[in-house]
Amino acid sequence: MVTLAPYGSWESPLTAELAASGDGRPEYLGAVGDEVWWTAPRPTEGGRRALMRRRADGTEESVLPAPWNVRNRVHEYGGQPWAGVVTPSGPLVVFTDFADQRLYAVEPDTGGAPRPLTPVSATGGGLRWCEPVVRAELGEVWCVLEEFTGEGPTDVRRVIAAVPLDGSAAGDRTKVRELTDDSRRFVTGPRISPDGRQVAWITWDHPSMPWDGTELRVAAITADGTFEDARTVAGGPDESVAQAEWAADGSLIAATDRTGWWNLHQVDPATGEAVNLCPREEEFAGGLWKLGLRWFAPLASGLIAAVHGKGDTRLGILDPKTGDLADVPGSWTEWASALAVSGDRVTGVAAGPYTGHEIVELDTSTGHTRVVGAAHRDVVDPAYYPRPQHRTFTGPGGREVHAHLYPPHNPDFAAPEGELPPYVVWVHGGPTGQVPLVLDLELAWFTSRGIGVVEVNYGGSTGYGREYRNRLREQWGVVDVEDCAAAARALADEGLADPARLAVRGGSAGGWTSAASLTSPLTEGLYACGTVIYPILDLTGWATGETHDFESEYLVSLVGRLDEVPERFAERSPVNRAEQVRAPFVLLQGLDDVICPPVQCERFLERIAGRGVPHAYLTYEGEGHGFRRADTMISAVNAEMSLYAQTFGFEAPGVPVLELGQ
Repeated sequence: MVTLAPYGSWESPLTAELAASGDGRPEYLGAVGDEVWWTAPRPTEGGRRALMRRRADGTEESVLPAPWNVRNRVHEYGGQPWAGVVTPSGPLVVFTDFADQRLYAVEPDTGGAPRPLTPVSATGGGLRWCEPVVRAELGEVWCVLEEFTGEGPTDVRRVIAAVPLDGSAAGDRTKVRELTDDSRRFVTGPRISPDGRQVAWITWDHPSMPWDGTELRVAAITADGTFEDARTVAGGPDESVAQAEWAADGSLIAATDRTGWWNLHQVDPATGEAVNLCPREEEFAGGLWKLGLRWFAPLASGLIAAVHGKGDTRLGILDPKTGDLADVPGSWTEWASALAVSGDRVTGVAAGPYTGHEIVELDTSTGHTRVVGAAHRDVVDPAYYPRPQHRTFTGPGGREVHAHLYPPHNPDFAAPEGELPPYVVWVHGGPTGQVPLVLDLELAWFTSRGIGVVEVNYGGSTGYGREYRNRLREQWGVVDVEDCAAAARALADEGLADPARLAVRGGSAGGWTSAASLTSPLTEGLYACGTVIYPILDLTGWATGETHDFESEYLVSLVGRLDEVPERFAERSPVNRAEQVRAPFVLLQGLDDVICPPVQCERFLERIAGRGVPHAYLTYEGEGHGFRRADTMISAVNAEMSLYAQTFGFEAPGVPVLELGQ
């Protein structure tokens, strides 16, 4: 029997605890012999990342007990934190632990405890390690070293370094061999050719971000394990090389956007001549937000496994000789940038509209796929999941705005005749990022209670080519705000959403767009309320030391140069437009966030005080940029729902009432 009840007041089996049950997806897949290993979120264990192992018999186990947290802080977002090889005594694994950022080695089958390989530094952010490659034959692990040279967030250098596996560098920094100099601000981990004679890596410098312009570098490896004759073979200020790998035959494959799309090219390491292996107006890579992302992986057979698509992504097998690309069948609409190869098997992380991220194996010899890890499990009847739709809205000037629509959905409830549902515009972070159309229990928590959601891949998002991505250049706070507003207004105009009950929410760069949308004249009166999560609120502050090194000059492309257009920085910043805020809002912030620090929220709230705008500010000890702990996420979704209930005028069953001050 279907019960009539106002939108937002519907009861749902999806609880706040279930909505908070995942703080992400499996990441950083790797093959250790015939086994697949990865890292997995553990929200109920203090938000740590566990290193998981799938044995040959199909059983999964956590390699290290709590509190080991296999995660690093390189670029603050972290990157590939582990690598492993098979030895006569079993797997040898090196990994970084989040607590002290040291590199450790462990042989789990021998019962030994992890032993440190690198020292601790008290200077600034210390020593950090990423993208390890175990060179057992040399007794070393090669990886990215991020080393702070002072107390400031930009007092940092990065090189490719070799760390002894015998532990001799655990107390002696001088035992670490540096394989590159620090003339480039950013480097990725080394990719070593099959014959061991060449190495490739990617570099870039401020003010470029890795999706703006990078260089693919190649060097010879000498007999004593040093690099010589380093040279640039691809890339430049207007060409982004996102990933490079050596194929089994010794050829170099790179994902570069020189055509306007990240396509796979075979690059001659001697001349730099490049051949597009599969010319398409599709992306075969994305934004390199974390070191170690892997969109493609060469197989021993010469074929290449490749994640590709426009918006949605698929896993395909590319024959580089013919350019033929055969896609893997299945209902998955997203394949993450995480591929591992062992023999003729390819393993990836995939999700769909009705399934969360799970680990899928493809046997290229048969074409068969199967889920081999982190299998999706329906925590409630799938009838309560949303029924998403692809939408393309029209923005200013007739431009396309890509989005995903999630109408309210609950089989037990319907709204009274004539009532239109409230809708929340979800704004993804980055802003050079993308939101996929996949099952998200936090989103389902809202739709199953009668609140619609529209996720907008506004101009500047990845997945739609460089031209779409470049729409945001110097237009942050304008194009993103306009595109999100276009989606909201279209839903109201189409009679799908209540124009008086629209909201906006987002975290990080999405928090910026949400706050900008509450203060911008472009959207005056559009949104009834907003949820702003660990946001950027003051561009001038963010450009002058209030963030980390990786993004410290990001605003050059997003806004302009501060010394040239200071008025633009001031005019667009929500902190300077606080008097424009009329709508109630909730502000959520981790107190350990060094990317979007609490000081920006505090500055904004000082200017809101006394203006009569209902709001709440919730802070969380021990949380950084991106909430990871179950109790934090439960608090956050309840606070957000309470804001909507109070603003939109419905009772939210089971949701604690959040006190909104003024």
